[in-house]
Amino acid sequence: MTDTLTIRRPDDWHLHLRDGAMLHAVLPESARHFARAIIMPNLVPPVVRGEQAAAYRDRILAALPDGMSFEPLMTLYLTEDTDPDDVAAAHQSGLIKAVKLYPAGATTNSASGVRDFDKVRPVLERMAEIGLPLCVHGEVTDAEIDIFDREAVFIDRVLDPVRMSTPELRVVMEHVTTSHAVEYVVSSEVGLGATITTHHLIINRNHILAGGIKPHYYCLPVAKREEHRQALLVAATSGDERFFLGTDSAPHTDANKEMACGCAGCFTASNTMSLLAEMFESKRALDKLEGFTSIHGPSFYGLPVNEETITLTKGSPVEYPAKIETDDGPVTVFEPGFPLHWRVS
Repeated sequence: MTDTLTIRRPDDWHLHLRDGAMLHAVLPESARHFARAIIMPNLVPPVVRGEQAAAYRDRILAALPDGMSFEPLMTLYLTEDTDPDDVAAAHQSGLIKAVKLYPAGATTNSASGVRDFDKVRPVLERMAEIGLPLCVHGEVTDAEIDIFDREAVFIDRVLDPVRMSTPELRVVMEHVTTSHAVEYVVSSEVGLGATITTHHLIINRNHILAGGIKPHYYCLPVAKREEHRQALLVAATSGDERFFLGTDSAPHTDANKEMACGCAGCFTASNTMSLLAEMFESKRALDKLEGFTSIHGPSFYGLPVNEETITLTKGSPVEYPAKIETDDGPVTVFEPGFPLHWRVS
């Protein structure tokens, strides 16, 4: 096993940067290691039109510290009122790289999402024509469906019918959490990719619930049984180009995480590369890390790989800040529960 690894600079294909004071505080944590990121549009109000995406991109770039390079890859939030012409124009201009589907009520700031999928069919058909990917939060939100089953039900009830009716549509299943999702991706020959988060490779539902509720491990989709975590780890370290990194790093202040109805999300932007190196090393798959973080994502999105490189070295334990301070309050950095020996140099 090696103690030094040089890879192309990674990208993050699912990232929450928020806005305002939070944006200014967390953006450097991603830009330190990542060259590009697919930026989630679930602000309040959501980013639903091209002009809003352009304005948000400008705010991100204005918040980038001097000396850092980072390219935000913008997305639009799909609603039942989304105009296919606006989507096509934003794509043609080079502004957006994907459209994001949130089933209404599925996660943070998803109230404006889709309830009736027939109403968005014209948008999906236009996206298929122009080659614009659809990023999906793959969960149903029906109250009678157990929260641990919502991803599997979404595949059967929503995703598979959508893909069958619009077979040319390119789809990214974001933050997959189950063996069912992994099997579905593997069984699909073309047009389907999946992101896997850092935290879902590390935690299962016991981390959230055993020995007391751990709010900083609570995320959506919620972590599942250990057998599902193991399936994700096998997929991520397999070298299969259909799987790539999307951290879903989602900052919330401690006050909002630790309240009676706490927000969902794990903040992993600061230490993701150290975490991933540990997990890939545990599977004797460090040679597959570059593909997962730096090659498979650009390939799916039709973008060039980064020419810059980063080097990870193994040594004494790496210390990361426990919290990131923002003007809105502190944000807790994901704690894996084991030492991290890989650092980015």
